[in-house]
Parts: sequence; structure tokens; C-alpha cells
Amino acid sequence: MTYVDGMVAAVPEANKAAYLDHAKKTAELFKEAGALSVVECWGADVPEGKLTSMPMAVKLEEGETVVLSWISWPSKDARDAAWEKLMADERMAGMEMPFDGGRMIFGGFDVLLDA
Repeated sequence: MTYVDGMVAAVPEANKAAYLDHAKKTAELFKEAGALSVVECWGADVPEGKLTSMPMAVKLEEGETVVLSWISWPSKDARDAAWEKLMADERMAGMEMPFDGGRMIFGGFDVLLDA
């Protein structure tokens, strides 16, 4: 069963180019480790909610944009093995995230439908 790692984060708008550069570098490593695809989305229409919303979830601040990303893997086992290798890879260890990782939301999901 296909497995997806998903992430939502707040990125300073001034760091858009740095974020894209970081995303390209990590995507290359993820694909090398067995990822099927890596998708990065820059918020274009992400409204603030009254009860809950993506901006509220990441504590969006002035001058930031919500990003949505996901990595597709062939299976959870493939993903787990890949992350183990990636966490030991010195190329990953040297990368700095161009956003506040403390406000990032990250989770793994079994894919129910891929139409």
C-alpha cells in the first residue's frame, strides 16, 4: 500500500527562493532513497479560519506563507527504511531549514484512494 509523509509549515515569504532550493536538494535525496514523488506547494489561497485552519495550525505570522508538501513512498516499510538511511546521511545532517521547524506539522498516512 502506498504511503505518504505530509507536512504543513509557515515559511517567511522572503525565504521562498531558499525554501525552493532546500526542497530541490531534499527531493533529490528522497528520490534516491526510494520516494515515488515529492510535491511542494506554496500557499496561494489559504484562508484564516474561525475555529481551525492551516494558518492557525502553524501559527502563521505576518510576512509568512503556508506551504504544503508530501512525499509518496511505495509502502510504509520502504518509507521507514528510507528515513533510517536519510537520517544517517551526512548530506541531510548539514541542511538547515529556511523556516521554523518547531511550527511544522508532519505525519505519515496510508493512501486510501489515488485516483
